[in-house]
Amino acid sequence: MIFGSSNSGRRSMDFGRGGAVAQGDWHAREEAIMGTAIRVELWSEDRADGEAAINAVMTEMHRIDHAMSPHKPESELSRINRHAAAAPVKLSDEMARLVSRALDFSRLSGGAFDITYASVGQLYDYREKIKPSDAAIAQARESVGYQNLILDTAARTLRFARDGVRIDLGGFAKGHAVDNAAAILARRGIKNAIVSAGGDSRVMGDHRGRPWTIAIRDPRRPGEVVAVLPLEDTAISTSGDYERYFEQDGVRCHHVLDPKTGKSPSSVHSVTILAADGLTTEGLSKSVFVLGVEKGMRLIESQEGVDAVVIDAAGKLHYSSGLLDGGAQAGNKTRQ
Repeated sequence: MIFGSSNSGRRSMDFGRGGAVAQGDWHAREEAIMGTAIRVELWSEDRADGEAAINAVMTEMHRIDHAMSPHKPESELSRINRHAAAAPVKLSDEMARLVSRALDFSRLSGGAFDITYASVGQLYDYREKIKPSDAAIAQARESVGYQNLILDTAARTLRFARDGVRIDLGGFAKGHAVDNAAAILARRGIKNAIVSAGGDSRVMGDHRGRPWTIAIRDPRRPGEVVAVLPLEDTAISTSGDYERYFEQDGVRCHHVLDPKTGKSPSSVHSVTILAADGLTTEGLSKSVFVLGVEKGMRLIESQEGVDAVVIDAAGKLHYSSGLLDGGAQAGNKTRQ
């Protein structure tokens, strides 16, 4: 077991399988929203108050989905993609903040995180196992680049610098959603809860006397886990090459794309980030996945209050120094 701590809350690592979750006055619900499973579990002394809190969270999830889905023609995101190449598009305060944060992560990661990846990403169809040709990728790649986003923060507008640019907030919106959900629960007096949206989670307090436990799954052995993270008051995001993918000519095409190549990186299988908020964990999980272990871990070590667990293509686990502060000499471990 490796224990560590940081500014974002209690963190530790326990390799193996987690135990059963204790039951009590817990209230839980799961719904399919934003193309993923949204789950809320919380402790409330009053059942009606607990159900009302869950309702408020699900309502917020639906609101974010309606505003930020690239698949809904009436969403704000779709409106931006339709019109921003022709003229500046007025943004909501919320969208302006998200685009600004996305640009911050693009600059921080040297372009490894880039919401204009969608200019190429739209050519992939993971359900139908469709991969664009190299020529099509090369053409679409000309529209990829966060420098093509002209954000006027004073006027609160966004303009695309060229035709063909598209943006997709993807998991970034899910990180934002779990942050908003935690804020909603806190305003309602909820102190112990977990909200998850696919690979993004936010935990509040503990599980009534013991930490929440979140497992990191084995990216190549379904049903197996490589680590269990006991957590309190923190956000966590995992990006893996096993979430949405298909195999073609021996190559795994998955949903995490390198903006510079328009193709899926292959040096990493899974990245898990822990930080104070979901936007940070989601932005950095994608960044590290694209950068790879060496550059990615350097980025993580430069960020205060951020920890990471990376599983590389050889199956080795790499941990940031914050997870090693408990004194255990784990180094880079290999899955057994």
